[in-house]
Amino acid sequence: MKRLLILLILPILACGGLTKPASPTVTPIPLATLTVAPAPQVESQPSLESIVAPTLPPPTYATSFPNAANYEWQSILSGLHRPVDIQPANDGSGRLFIIEKNGRIRVYENGQLLETPFLDITDRVNEGGNEMGLLGLAFHPDYEKNGFFYVNYTGAGGHTRISRFQSSGNSADKNSETILLLIEQPFQNHNGGALAFGPDGHLYAALGDGGKAGDPFKNGQNTSTLLGKILRLDVTNGDPYSTPADNPFGNEVWAYGLRNPWRISFDRATGDLWIGDVGQNQWEEVDYLPRSWGSGANFGWSVMEGSHAYDSEPQSGMMLPAAEYSHQEGGCSITGGYVYRGAMPEWNGIYLYGDYCSGKVWGLILVDGLWQSRLMFETGVTITTFGQDESGEIYFASDNGGVYRLTPLR
Repeated sequence: MKRLLILLILPILACGGLTKPASPTVTPIPLATLTVAPAPQVESQPSLESIVAPTLPPPTYATSFPNAANYEWQSILSGLHRPVDIQPANDGSGRLFIIEKNGRIRVYENGQLLETPFLDITDRVNEGGNEMGLLGLAFHPDYEKNGFFYVNYTGAGGHTRISRFQSSGNSADKNSETILLLIEQPFQNHNGGALAFGPDGHLYAALGDGGKAGDPFKNGQNTSTLLGKILRLDVTNGDPYSTPADNPFGNEVWAYGLRNPWRISFDRATGDLWIGDVGQNQWEEVDYLPRSWGSGANFGWSVMEGSHAYDSEPQSGMMLPAAEYSHQEGGCSITGGYVYRGAMPEWNGIYLYGDYCSGKVWGLILVDGLWQSRLMFETGVTITTFGQDESGEIYFASDNGGVYRLTPLR
């Protein structure tokens, strides 16, 4: 009951009501607060030798953290309605597309927020639950030619729709919708919602376990259901998509064992997949899947919460998180981020992620075979999403309606 009582008072990624936080005071964390640890292990269980630790990434990562006191999260926008995703079209325009949870996609271009939405589907988006709404956006790799982009939203009945739309310039045709998948949701929460194109050109979709507490239907470990999974769709072949022949279970499922993967991203330099998976009562986790791993990864939920036993003892073949933090340490709901690949070389290869409830932002790197996670910033706002522009620079959005960019202090 403790988790449920907490959820009742927290907005978006937890399951509570909406509060409007004050404008942030961004406080860098002193350099002394460094945590160095190997990939997490569950010490009390002898079977852990058979649990899979993430393969080490290639040497495209920073070997130390920059001094966060020399940087700030600069406010670039305010007044949005609960922004939950930030995406570029990767068409050379430099535009950012920002999802407002009630069903609008806004365009930020040349330092200005355009008045007319890029897409407005408030007439079909169901935002009745706190974790419902328009939740994810991805642009087709050939967007410049075909104008295709994809969204993930909850519609009538609260069920998930993954749909394709078509656009031209700064305007999308709301009547061009083609629904790829309609996925029944048993409860209002744990919808996931992130979309991303992988280095293979396929569309990846993150779905939560369907909601309520403790995965009551045990969807996370059931590979015949699409809930609690990372899906992989070939949207280039088939009408409107086909299932890639090398998907491991003969359906759309690519990876499984997830509770509520709130934001996923691919490292643009390596093609590795990063997942922020929201925990249950105690642990929030960062999951890492190197491009070389392939399909069928099992991230453990609901057998495990993070690297700790939940339903039962740890089992062989499950992926341990690259990093985790307890609710006592830093918040209650992870927001997955991006690997920095922008113009500040000292940040190159650092995976930035945060917590929705506490506003903390961490960096994660691998040095000499050890994952190192450092608390970098105290933002003072609820972090709903991170984003990355065409140049590899990093942003985050908050439930207060603001968007912020990581920049050097001026």
